Amino acid sequence: MNPRQFITENFAGDLEYHPRRGLVCLFLAGSAFVFWYFAPRELKFTVLPLVFLLGSFSLAIKGVFLLRRSSEGLGMSEQELAALSDPKSHKALPSLPSQVAQVVQDFGSGSLLLWPILNFGADIDKSWTDPPRLTVFLVGAGLFAAGLVTRKLANQAARDAA
Repeated sequence: MNPRQFITENFAGDLEYHPRRGLVCLFLAGSAFVFWYFAPRELKFTVLPLVFLLGSFSLAIKGVFLLRRSSEGLGMSEQELAALSDPKSHKALPSLPSQVAQVVQDFGSGSLLLWPILNFGADIDKSWTDPPRLTVFLVGAGLFAAGLVTRKLANQAARDAA
């Protein structure tokens, strides 16, 4: 598997129109944001609340894409896009463990990809002199890897059972 296929499969591989999954992602994004919003002021800019804040952004983006019909062909080649209109080509919904692992992976991708935003926070609030950039990145990478490994194991178990 080349790097383009790996990135497409992990970030855009499950982006097909699915309103229920989109609403679940938006609900989880809202819940994660509420966790950050109601965190005590002295803890709001520590590692755990920041991971929840950045994870809420990635889950919200994922939810919006799952609610849009036009995002179903995102990351596909022209041949795959042409075959998408065939009713036989619709993907079956993955197993529940695989979906949970995908949510964990998407949540972790927020901290993994959006940690540079923390630099702007230090520019806005001068009292925040040492943002935990590396720790937030490592937690995001750990969540992303845990979701990736769990999803691969769940998919392998489903294939072995079939």
